[in-house]
Amino acid sequence: MSAVRKSVMSALSTIVLAGGLAFGAAGTASAATCPSTASPKIDGAIASWSLSCTGGGVRVSGWLEDTRMDNKCAMVRIVGGNGEYRTKQACGSGVREQFDFTFAGTDSAQVRLAIA
Repeated sequence: MSAVRKSVMSALSTIVLAGGLAFGAAGTASAATCPSTASPKIDGAIASWSLSCTGGGVRVSGWLEDTRMDNKCAMVRIVGGNGEYRTKQACGSGVREQFDFTFAGTDSAQVRLAIA
């Protein structure tokens, strides 16, 4: 393994451990302020969400879908700018789940799609 790759892998491991992420597979993350939208796709999952400001908070709403028969679930983990977090899972190929969460006192959130 090259020195550059080792450094990158070490940095990514530190970020994952510091964040306390317990996902089976890494996914895409989107840190944003409202208003914004994202439609990420990873191997085994697809999702779409939007952030909107509502009464002193941020609302994160959308859907996620499990796209593979692999006995794993698609998962969205949302961490609000205020430190609160929520998760939603869709389990079973073709299963789509809706989500709608509000985080008070912030206008930002980090949203991550992953396989667990």
